[in-house]
Amino acid sequence: MFKAVKAEDIKSYIESINEPRRSEIIKLDELIKKTVPTLKPWFASNMLGYGKFHYKTKSGREGDWPVIALASQKNYISIYICGADGNEYVAEKHAKDFPEANIGKSCIRFKKVKDIDLKTLAKIIKEGKKATDSGMAFAEK
Repeated sequence: MFKAVKAEDIKSYIESINEPRRSEIIKLDELIKKTVPTLKPWFASNMLGYGKFHYKTKSGREGDWPVIALASQKNYISIYICGADGNEYVAEKHAKDFPEANIGKSCIRFKKVKDIDLKTLAKIIKEGKKATDSGMAFAEK
């Protein structure tokens, strides 16, 4: 569940985060922007979004969602990587690379930046962008 914030844009979102978490979010924001500079940052559903893709579910619901997203949750930091190879989400596929993190289908959750390898994260972010560029935003499981 997303932590509710009163922010309306990227700047106010980051300012609403207390230290030391704010510094970690800034560091990750910089890493993401450096790793995938063509993905335009935007404020998306109480998190930082990078790039957009349009989705439509089987039930007919549709909208825009970030290719990569970064969120400060109550107990952890979340990075969402919305890319798949058709069978498996990129984050899921690399769960073994983050033994200190909790991995969901398209999410990497961790308490502190020191809990993850940033070079590996950058590689996975690029892989997620490439998959989404290819039209593979969701796994077909």
